[in-house]
Amino acid sequence: MADRAAVAAGLLYGSSAAVLLVGRSWQQKRATGSSGFRGFTGMRSGRADRVGGLSFAAAVAAGLVSPALSASGRLPAAQRSPGPVWAGGAVAAGGIVLASLAQQTMGESWRIGVDPTEHTDLVTDGIFAAVRNPIFTAMIAVQAGTAAMAPTWLSVAGVAALVTACQVQARLVEEPYLLRTHGEAYADYAIQVGRFVPLVGRLGARTLRTCGLFGGRA
Repeated sequence: MADRAAVAAGLLYGSSAAVLLVGRSWQQKRATGSSGFRGFTGMRSGRADRVGGLSFAAAVAAGLVSPALSASGRLPAAQRSPGPVWAGGAVAAGGIVLASLAQQTMGESWRIGVDPTEHTDLVTDGIFAAVRNPIFTAMIAVQAGTAAMAPTWLSVAGVAALVTACQVQARLVEEPYLLRTHGEAYADYAIQVGRFVPLVGRLGARTLRTCGLFGGRA
């Protein structure tokens, strides 16, 4: 008999990929003529970027494959009570809603990856007034929530892979790009607003000096 929680986790994760990646890219294409996909290597061409891109791909694969294997009985999930299953589903659903709201707030500035030759508007309103990278936060919530619904070693590895990908992309690709593109405007924003959760991960003077900016506070 199929593991119903695993089936639900798979449907929820698949829906998130369809809505947040495929659906949003289609919407962006209609609105701007571009899908918004810029890849995952960004401004650098080094090992860290490759780790980030591969980690993201591994996370998506784990999020899709693990529930399917659990549902078929090929990768049994750990025993869990209904409470964690419902809680995981709620967290994942909340992540989808949060990501959708953040994507809509970004409007034409929404991108997957970074093109260093491109200049998009700096978005600091809505949910971005509290967190600089709410889409990454939401993606982790979806990954962790569905993993809690059908926990396996593969689903847990998927969460770890996504956290790695988000950290690399935010710290080593997007932040340097935004500091160079928007200068003091992004610096002023980043010293006040947290990276993934409110107040945590604000940029300090040391980071800003590295990018040639000196207005930050630790």
